[in-house]
Amino acid sequence: MNKKQLSNTLISLVPLVVLVGLLAVDIGIFGSDAIMGASQVSLLLAAGVCVWLAMWRFKTPWAEFEEAIRANLGDVASAIVILLMIGALSGAWTVSGVVPIFITFGLKIISPKVFLLSACVICALVSVMTGSSWTTIATIGVALMGIGKAEGFSEGMIAGAIISGAYFGDKISPLSDTTVMASSVNRVPLFTHIRYMMITTVPSITIALIIFTVLGLAHDGAPASQIAMYSESLKSTFNLTPWLLIVPVVTGVLIARKMPALTVLAISTALAAVFALIFQPELVHGLGEKVAQGSNARVYFAGTAEMLYNSVSIETGHAEVDALVSTRGMVGMLNTIFLIICSMCFGGCMRASGMLRRISLLILPLTRRRFGLVSSTVISGTVLNGIVSDQYLSIILTSDLLRDTYDKEGFERRLLSRSVEDSATVTSPLYPWSSCGMTQSTILHVPTITYLPFCFFNLISPLMSMTIAAIGYKIFKKPTEE
Repeated sequence: MNKKQLSNTLISLVPLVVLVGLLAVDIGIFGSDAIMGASQVSLLLAAGVCVWLAMWRFKTPWAEFEEAIRANLGDVASAIVILLMIGALSGAWTVSGVVPIFITFGLKIISPKVFLLSACVICALVSVMTGSSWTTIATIGVALMGIGKAEGFSEGMIAGAIISGAYFGDKISPLSDTTVMASSVNRVPLFTHIRYMMITTVPSITIALIIFTVLGLAHDGAPASQIAMYSESLKSTFNLTPWLLIVPVVTGVLIARKMPALTVLAISTALAAVFALIFQPELVHGLGEKVAQGSNARVYFAGTAEMLYNSVSIETGHAEVDALVSTRGMVGMLNTIFLIICSMCFGGCMRASGMLRRISLLILPLTRRRFGLVSSTVISGTVLNGIVSDQYLSIILTSDLLRDTYDKEGFERRLLSRSVEDSATVTSPLYPWSSCGMTQSTILHVPTITYLPFCFFNLISPLMSMTIAAIGYKIFKKPTEE
């Protein structure tokens, strides 16, 4: 790398340094409330620095930034709609009694000693079937969060177990869009890619499950009186009939029939809203009375709308239980959507300016050996998640960046696709400003920085990928004639 290239690369790092510095200040001042606007402003300021430097130094025309931002926002349009539906589903499942009945049954069935292990395994199984970590966390994850809190676990531990399981399933499911993307962009057959990932994924989840088991066994559990208080409060507030289980059963059938995630969420939300009117009419009427007057039909309509789009607090007589059954609705997703839009603006500017490509030059000297090549892939996938704030872009950019190097060095493409998934897919929820990080934080009501230390599977996977590369297990070079 000559002096001019080095100078351009250092300049390309400036927007990233500015962003990290601003976000650190945001978190220091506002804490978890940084999502309310401070983080978004920081992303836009960093994007502005990127545009100014690129137009001054690299003579990048403004039209290229506009096109890149437009493309990025188009890529996340469906995710934004899904987020709104998740907000509505959360409200409908809670007010209808679906989440409360899950919590009540869970407190009776799941022992506190194995709760974290059970939560991780349950989310892993559901995520494998759905192919979606977001859907898993928004449904069964929310219920498990309530059970864990009632049993006295810290919210960081519970969220870490849920996210670890959900992203394990998302990573190896043939229905997962990230799995399909990582294999397809690198031209690796889907099931070849999945089988090869098992070499790093199975040890990673095994270690995570062992840690969750140890943490569970060391947990004293909540007093029996506290668990009884949760159960009695929920039973006295909601009509907890087994008929409510029709909602999750129908949702599971739709998932098994491989219907699109948005369709599943919409049908499940509509069904839960109907069940709320049937089984919890007093709650729905009470919500409606706060905003509407007149006929019962008018009040019930207003209550249903409030349940789906607005933040809802249900009084049970106990503050802890009130917090458990409070929902944010569609409105609660708006700050997350705001953050995603700002993140896509920053990522688009970095890509259009060529700064991402210039930053990548820093890692190319490390790719001459097997361990260095895989480590560079893992580091790139992880870092790009933080820069572009989107796992899909991270998968594509990391693959594009290193594909020719893998071919040149004679390594199989499946090694590249696996290394990309071991990093770009699983580290996406670990950044507070990324689309995945803010989504999971919003759904579970837990700050990203709180659950991050307990996402053992997500933290171990990149390290396991590099460990297997160092050992060289099942890593082959293509025959010379190819």
